[in-house]
Amino acid sequence: MFRIVVSRISCIHKNPEIRLISRIHVMASVEERKISAIVGALVADAAAQPIHWNYKTADLDAFLKDKDEVAFLEPSRNPFYCIKTGKHSCYGDQSRTILKSLVENGGVNIEKLKKSMFEMFGPDSEYENEDNATYKDKSDVVKKVYPINTPWRHASIKSFLKNYSEGAEITGIEDNQMDCVINMISVVALYAGRPEMLDKVEEIISVTQNSDINVAVAFTAARLLEYFILHGKTPGLDALNSVLEEMKNPQRRSPQDLDKAMIGHMKKVIEEMETDHVTAARKFNIT
Repeated sequence: MFRIVVSRISCIHKNPEIRLISRIHVMASVEERKISAIVGALVADAAAQPIHWNYKTADLDAFLKDKDEVAFLEPSRNPFYCIKTGKHSCYGDQSRTILKSLVENGGVNIEKLKKSMFEMFGPDSEYENEDNATYKDKSDVVKKVYPINTPWRHASIKSFLKNYSEGAEITGIEDNQMDCVINMISVVALYAGRPEMLDKVEEIISVTQNSDINVAVAFTAARLLEYFILHGKTPGLDALNSVLEEMKNPQRRSPQDLDKAMIGHMKKVIEEMETDHVTAARKFNIT
């Protein structure tokens, strides 16, 4: 199954306008839902890349107001980096590298994954260039003229490359960003329904991100994705409520100190289910 997914993703990269999402609603089996999760996430990353990191939402709204289609936008409206439409962001490239490693190694192999990550983002990759090298700290970012005409290599990847090249055993850093959610998708698809699923998620995300909050967020997202993969679309809030109950269970798999906080955040999100996305996101201070 995973080799089929890699084949489909390769097709997307060559032909970013292909619309696979229209088929998802007819998919019913567990295997097809696994494929949908992986392909959907990677297509979405490529589709959104040209408008990635637009923090001045009023300016973006004004630009998009007359657009019938915002996916795979051309020309790019990305304020930080400008690359060809259809290519993945650094997040998508991480996720695709993890997927490829899982396929090639028949599951999680951390040392081989680290090697693949280094090859994907390191000195012999398209990410290695003068513009990316300039960004060593926040002061350098402020001085640089945007957007750069190259893929953007962000903090956790830079730190991973440094730690890996120096032979460090722990390559991940405390980087409380959403990479952890993207990076767990193909892992959950492979291990859904198996008792080691969360342990494998932690192994994978710790390659680049190594903090308690990353693990807690990734586990919460992984539980939700696993529920949908195993059960399909269910009425109302069944998935959220099921995960909430699981996280309250003293006998739950892989308990985390931050699980109680994650339960509280999920309950607040449920309270805003009828609120439009933009308003809700601003209420939670999400940029």
